[in-house]
Parts: sequence; C-alpha cells; structure tokens
Amino acid sequence: MTDISRRDFLKGLAVGGTLGYFAMAGVSSTVMKNAFLPPPKVGAVEIGECKSVKATVISETSWFNNSLLMGDMQKAGGLLVNQYEIPWTNTGVQEGWKGDNAGGYSTLIEVEQLDGKKRKFLLDTGWNVDWTDTCFQREGIDKMLSNKEIEFLFVTHEHFDHYWGVEATLKYYPDIPVIVPKGFYPEGFELLKGAEFTKCHLANKVPHTGPLEVRDSSKVHPVIPGVASITFDVPIITRVFGEQALVFNVKDKGLVVITGCCHMGIITLMEYVRETIKGGDNIYAIQGGLHISPFEDWDPQYDDLVLAIHKYGIQKMGCNHCTGYVTAEKMIAVNLPLVRGTAQNKSKRDIYLGNGDFLMI
Repeated sequence: MTDISRRDFLKGLAVGGTLGYFAMAGVSSTVMKNAFLPPPKVGAVEIGECKSVKATVISETSWFNNSLLMGDMQKAGGLLVNQYEIPWTNTGVQEGWKGDNAGGYSTLIEVEQLDGKKRKFLLDTGWNVDWTDTCFQREGIDKMLSNKEIEFLFVTHEHFDHYWGVEATLKYYPDIPVIVPKGFYPEGFELLKGAEFTKCHLANKVPHTGPLEVRDSSKVHPVIPGVASITFDVPIITRVFGEQALVFNVKDKGLVVITGCCHMGIITLMEYVRETIKGGDNIYAIQGGLHISPFEDWDPQYDDLVLAIHKYGIQKMGCNHCTGYVTAEKMIAVNLPLVRGTAQNKSKRDIYLGNGDFLMI
C-alpha cells in the first residue's frame, strides 16, 4: 500500500466536506476500481488455521442520536475538526445513556485453536466509560479482564466511539497489552497514559501500564495460528488516520474478516485480503461495521457497491454499527446473507447483529 503524508491527507479532504464524508462512509473503495484491470492474483501469505471464531457484540451503539452527533461536528467547524477539540453533547439526550449521546463500539473475539485451546481478544473499547462498563458487566467482560482471560486490546482506529472508553478496560486490567494501528496521534497515546481533555469531555483515570504495539501497514501481522491483523493507511473524518482489521482462517470454512468501521471500504478490504492472504479466494464471512450510509442518507451509487459484494461469495455477514439500517435493508433485498439480531440492550432493530448478539463460525 502507498503511504500518504498527513499534509496530503488534509489537502485532499479540504477540497470539501463531501470528500470528508466519503472518507467516513467508505466510498473511497471505488466499486469500479478493478473494472479495467486483469484479475488479481490470490494471496500467498500463510496465517495457519483455527477451529472456530466467535464474535460477540458487546456494544454497537456508538451514539444514540445521529443528528446530534453530526450537529456537534458541524458546530465545531466541520468533519475535519480534531475530535479532541469538539465539545460533544453529553447532557440532556433523552434516548442517550444517562443523558449522554456517547455510547461506544466493542466486540469480544473468541478463537478455538485446532488443539482445542480457547483464546480471547477485545476489539475496541467504546466511548462512554459508564455505558461501556455496563455492557462489559452484562457480557461478563469485566471478570474476563480481571482474570486476564482476554489477552490483548485490539484498537481498530482512534475514533472517539472505538477508543475513548479505554478506562473501562484498564480499570479491570491496567497492564493489558494494547495493539493500535499506525496513524495514532499524540493525544491518543496521552489518553492511554491517563490524560484528560476537558473540551471534549474525555478522561482516562487509569493509566496503561502494559505493553503497547503500533502496527505498520507494510505487512500482515501474525497473532496466533489462524489469526492475523492487517493495517490500512486511510484518512478518516475528525482528523483520524489509519485502521486495522483481523483476519481468521477457519478450518473447512475459509477466511473470516472482522472489522471495526471499515473506513478503508469493504471492497478495498476484501480485495486486499484476496490478493494477500493464502485462501483469499474464499472469504467465508465478514463481521463488524461496514460504513455504508451510516447516517441513513442513501446515495444511488451505493447500490452498485452493495451489488459488488456478491462477487466475493460470502456465506455470512454479521454487519452492524455504522453499516446503516437502510444499507442492511438494501443488502437483504439483493439476497446478501445478513445474520439478524435480537434488538435488545438498546439496539434499535433486529435487522442486523445488535448488542449482546453474536456470530459463530
């Protein structure tokens, strides 16, 4: 992948708010980008095999009111404003959590190895510490962290709703190993150490005391047999840069891709997996936020994007979070294999996996 400088990133996005939105919505993964190119080679990077993988949605409710979130960004100066400089609405939100519009995104990953050994990882750690902690207690994550059953915190990207609730993890396991993608800003590292940012109503009162790894985008990073991470140099709104995802090779099934927001774009993500990872011509399942019309403002060009997913032959799609309800409806209409949820624990609809639901492969 080609690196781009942060100056180029800002120059590119400064062309207009629309481009900033596209970077958030995943349209950077142009559906037609391979239309006039020869078929790509299937990847050769061997990541081993695992027996199964289970992704349990701890929280996909990153915020409770779309218009309030967009309004906060617009009042602060637009989509390119530093997220640490935005005074996010944290009081008086009727449908929020104790009046706060902040929720958060977090997923528990459980892998069974071929020898039967079980491994647990935490993908992202929410935004609102109280909401995240409540969700942790509901799913038993608090005890898993306290007992050090969860081996590491895998932060997909620096966005407020995926990372700012880090105190909820550290209060139970302050020395948990943390893995972040290339692109984190100084504020992100300061937050991990225990900083406070009053303007955006953010603080971490439990400094991290364990190992920290920043993963580059130049290679596939092995995690355990059958599991690897991949990192993308992608510009995202509110001055965030870089996102990583996890890839699993499940024996007798195929590859499973688990993402946080997929700002790199679902087509870009799956093309990279197909061209890089051995077995990439068999992507069995994908789970996570797919960032297509997250604010329910459908653009006709997304119809082609949804149809393009068919060519990968995915058997199960466990989307949620920033995928958008209208996107899920469109996917179902064209017979993509969406796994439905239960609409519990403040998830609004059962059209996709919600809080407390899981995908088992």
